[in-house]
Amino acid sequence: MSEKPDMKVAGVIPYMRVSNANEAADYYKTAFAAKEIDRKPTPDGRLMHCHLEINGGAFMFSDAFPEHGMDLQPVQGVVLHIASFAPKVWWQRAVDAGLDIVVPLKVEFWGDYYGQLRDRYGITWGIVGPVEAH
Repeated sequence: MSEKPDMKVAGVIPYMRVSNANEAADYYKTAFAAKEIDRKPTPDGRLMHCHLEINGGAFMFSDAFPEHGMDLQPVQGVVLHIASFAPKVWWQRAVDAGLDIVVPLKVEFWGDYYGQLRDRYGITWGIVGPVEAH
C-alpha cells in the first residue's frame, strides 16, 4: 500500500458495521467532534466506507451488506477508548449527544477519570484521562 502524504497509517484502526452509516457519520461528528475524511456511498444510498478522525485517530465503518456476506451483528466484547487530557469535555459532549451512560465518569482507583458510554449503534466507548489540577 502506498501512502498519500496526508494519510495517517498507524496502529490498529477499528472498522465497524452499523445500521444507517450516513446517520452514524453525522452522529459521531456531534458526539465526538469527529472530522470526516472520506465517505463512499453506493448507488442505493448505503455507505460502503466512511472514514472519520476522532481525537487524532482513525475510525472507520460501513453499512451492512448482507448480500455480500456482511450482515449486521451486535457488537460484543469491544470498548473503543478515547484518551484525552480533557475527559470531562469529551464525556459531556457525548452525553449531550444522547449516548447512554454505562459506567459513570469518576476518578478510578488508578487515579484517572474513567467512564463508559454506549451509542445508538451498540458500540461502547470508554473516556479516560487525568484528573485536572485545580
